[in-house]
Amino acid sequence: MSAADPSAAPPAAAADPDGPDAVRLTWNAWPRSKVEASRCVVPLAATVSPARVQDPSAPAPLPYPPLRCKPPCSALLNPFARVDFAAKIWICPLCFSRNHFPPHYAAISESNVPAELFPQCSTVEYIVGGAPGAPAAAGAPPPPVFLFVIDTCVIEEELEYVKMAMRKAVALLPEHALVGLVTFGTQVHLHELGFSDLSKIYVFRGTKEISKEQILDQLGLAGAGRPGFPKMPQQPGGPQVNGMHPATTAGVNRFLLPVSECECTLSTLLDELQPDQWPVEAGHRAIRCTGVALSVAAGLLGACMPGTGARIIALLGGPCTEGPGVIVSKDLSEPVRSHKDLDKDAAPHFQKAVKFYDGLAKQLVSQGHVLDVFASALDQVGLAEMKVAIERTGGLVVLSESFGHSVFKDSFKRIFEGGEQSLGLSFNYQHPEGQMRIRVTTICRKWVDGSTNTEELIEGFDQETAAVVLARYISLKMEMEEEFDATRWLDRSLIRLCSRFGDYRKDDPSSFSLHSNFSLFPQFMFNLRRSQFVQVFNNSPDETAYFRMLLNRETVTNSVAMIQPSLISFSFDSPPSPVFLDVASIAADRILLLDAYFSVVIFHGMTIAQWRNMGYQNQPEHEQFAQLLQAPHEEAQMIIKGRFPVPRLVVCDQHGSQARFLLAKLNPSATYNSAQDVAPGSDIIFTDDVSFQVFCEHLQRLAVQS
Repeated sequence: MSAADPSAAPPAAAADPDGPDAVRLTWNAWPRSKVEASRCVVPLAATVSPARVQDPSAPAPLPYPPLRCKPPCSALLNPFARVDFAAKIWICPLCFSRNHFPPHYAAISESNVPAELFPQCSTVEYIVGGAPGAPAAAGAPPPPVFLFVIDTCVIEEELEYVKMAMRKAVALLPEHALVGLVTFGTQVHLHELGFSDLSKIYVFRGTKEISKEQILDQLGLAGAGRPGFPKMPQQPGGPQVNGMHPATTAGVNRFLLPVSECECTLSTLLDELQPDQWPVEAGHRAIRCTGVALSVAAGLLGACMPGTGARIIALLGGPCTEGPGVIVSKDLSEPVRSHKDLDKDAAPHFQKAVKFYDGLAKQLVSQGHVLDVFASALDQVGLAEMKVAIERTGGLVVLSESFGHSVFKDSFKRIFEGGEQSLGLSFNYQHPEGQMRIRVTTICRKWVDGSTNTEELIEGFDQETAAVVLARYISLKMEMEEEFDATRWLDRSLIRLCSRFGDYRKDDPSSFSLHSNFSLFPQFMFNLRRSQFVQVFNNSPDETAYFRMLLNRETVTNSVAMIQPSLISFSFDSPPSPVFLDVASIAADRILLLDAYFSVVIFHGMTIAQWRNMGYQNQPEHEQFAQLLQAPHEEAQMIIKGRFPVPRLVVCDQHGSQARFLLAKLNPSATYNSAQDVAPGSDIIFTDDVSFQVFCEHLQRLAVQS
């Protein structure tokens, strides 16, 4: 297969491969019928990034509401609409309905066209809230709201890392941002920040599910003192607060305050925060009521800030073992559920926990609030169960081994940073500047007759987008369908695609070739078959959920890096350059930089490692060697700087224990049982997996038989 190089790196992406609209399609020429579409094998699909930060060169937001087509269409006025300027009518390009322009468009003419009709404005933003024809409301936008939920069932060292990260976060927040604090372990503690004279805490039992109404009753926010409702449990040690105690400060200011008013109070609370004091029996896990803590946070925001952009930021250090959302019992003899347990329906808590988080997701969506989860633990914390709530609310998720790890620390800090490092977070898709905006994107592609005009279909194929769409599709099918064989499904789809669009003589594998628009696709499928999205046996359910959540939300370019990492070589002989993602790329006098999205690996050949260990880089006459050692680190930092979550940086040497992070991603063209000669200084991979070359030989033979 001459067109598909064995493990070649994909071509360098353009500055903005997703274009001004942040939309990419698998096919940019569309078949006219369902039958023709099915023969294309790869479905017609689009990847869209609706919350992407708008390009600085894009037109300014329009200070008036969008103009819609009549129901049931309701499409918005766009550059593809036909306009009769004389009659003041526009024709919808989707349903062909004729719509009259409202009075505030009276001045429209061929020389006075609104911005949404400019051909270059296929994506525009509207600032909503103003009267028709008038600028948007000029009132002060609502402040962003951050409600932190901190797990205290961790060792003291881990809690110190959390405190350090929290102090940095609060210092980075704008002064008008509202903040609140919930801490939890065996019980849930809601801290009243508006009562600075005394540390005032509301305590909730973690043993059973608590409704939103009950939460509000206990906080004195709604229906306080309802007959028959139990009193709030007392916090052991420290000030005692009863659920029926009359509220001293009404409303939101008791629990959510501007940073400028509560920074000192927060700092004091963090200083006094201790690991959960509840005793843990021998042979048992800590009692951790994650579900109740998140319910309390959601109930508080629902009462105080309904419909206003707010985020619950949960910092979790272990599995929930108490109350709703339990993923494992307190008894250490019960292991945390694995993929095998889920496949055999032998995870007794899983479905109940998923149902709980599904209900929490519906509540948060109805309130317009977001759940972000930072899970930092060697054990699983329940991301697989929480996935539904994080995804539906558009929340962020970061998985790391410790709160002291750079993956957590740097990712957490980036949420609150401004300037170039800002993530530009939307709240309820409320713009970071506080305004409510509607972003409208309208794209146009042409229809083609797939049965007679195959060439146009081929020219419109986007192989990177197709690979990402199939990865997302099989990830969903693996979650939803029992006994789904993803590898077999991918192989069959690839054979059908190559048979349909390949150029060959029937039953002659040597004659097979692919158009350049398809040349990398077999390589993508080969690496997808070996990726963490398909091969889950070596990962926990939490890790798999984490990988899939990021695959579903990232751009095509970033998602391709998850499927097929890039590999760059650094050596004395040549400038940094991409090399094959193949074990043959390893050389003793070479440094390799692997970008696998979730991790960035700097791999030193054994000669390079020896010279470094001997300290040659510290000698003036070996300045070039020092520069060679530094170059991949600088490149790695560039990658890390522009990515969220921050990837794990692994620095390793050939034949070292951590070299597995690189070897696991390479094409095994040389294995322990291969007869192929291995170049001096290169390496082999201990695996029974077939190489890409063998994979292509099978593919060619099967494709030409169809």
